[in-house]
Amino acid sequence: MDLPQGGCLLLGGPSGSGKSTWLALAAGLRTATEGHLEVAGQALAGAGRLAGARRDAWRARHVGFLPQALHLSPALSVAENLALPYFAAGLARDDRAIAAALARLDVDALAARRPHQLSGGQAQRVALARAVLLSPRVLLADEPTASLDDDAARAALGLLTACAAACGATLVIATHDRRATDALGPLPGTQRLDLAPGASMSPSNLSHQL
Repeated sequence: MDLPQGGCLLLGGPSGSGKSTWLALAAGLRTATEGHLEVAGQALAGAGRLAGARRDAWRARHVGFLPQALHLSPALSVAENLALPYFAAGLARDDRAIAAALARLDVDALAARRPHQLSGGQAQRVALARAVLLSPRVLLADEPTASLDDDAARAALGLLTACAAACGATLVIATHDRRATDALGPLPGTQRLDLAPGASMSPSNLSHQL
């Protein structure tokens, strides 16, 4: 499959079908042993693939990731958590950009708080602000509505699509939540890929370009 820049992919399938693994491959957190995978113009599997520290810096600069476990460091403030992508990408910290990212998601008043002082919704907004801070070319979200009620789910999907549009990112959402597929499936530019439990990611079906 070939997903154009700025498009949207809904990655479907039941629990255990490999959605999180697919996202980890697309983010360069795991390495495919066969096939071809290209994300934001960079090969992550096959010839010319990045590895090690170069891949980590590329990921921090070009891929925004909103995992199920938000991975906010409890020892750091909200603002300090947002500074982490700069260090990972080898860039100088930009406090103005951090403040602006928090303000866009209406959590700028929480900059000095620690993660344990945030509600679930606030923590998700902070994690999303971190994911889009460096204007990534690809934004990945793993089950972003799984534990949310209907109103919160609609708000989360709206934030994801708005943030992706603001930075021109390709949006990939792994979900088995029908609310997400019903809301985003009919939108122009949205594609869908359904995974099946136990399906092999062989070279014939692992050929992806985001």
